[in-house]
Amino acid sequence: MSSALETKELEFARQLRRALDENAARIPPATTDRLAAARRAALARKKPEAVQAPVFAPVFVGAGTLAHLPQPESSRRLPRLRKLALAWPVLALVIGLAGIAWWEDHQRTAELADIDAAMLSDDLPLNAYLDHGFNAYLTRSNH
Repeated sequence: MSSALETKELEFARQLRRALDENAARIPPATTDRLAAARRAALARKKPEAVQAPVFAPVFVGAGTLAHLPQPESSRRLPRLRKLALAWPVLALVIGLAGIAWWEDHQRTAELADIDAAMLSDDLPLNAYLDHGFNAYLTRSNH
């Protein structure tokens, strides 16, 4: 919002407040009493203010100045839930890493099985692959 527009709005609000203040003295007492009664009734029916849910804020032992901050009442009542909430990300990380390790091992085993199958289905004896001279021969014959 521009400053000129803000200035105009503030000036309008001041003029409106001044007009209401000047005319408030002219309101008949019966009307003032009715307005006061209506205000009291509205305040009596007013809904209680919404209770704000506690915010999840992990607190680690020895975390500097955060360790001495006051904790909400609900966090004192549910220490197990807080510990469990802190454990879930660690557990998910461990399960994920274990899954990645298993997948890589599975892939490596599959690749080795493919190499073994290719070697066993070839016409050359297995000893030929172990001979360094044969590897040199294959390298020279391919060029």
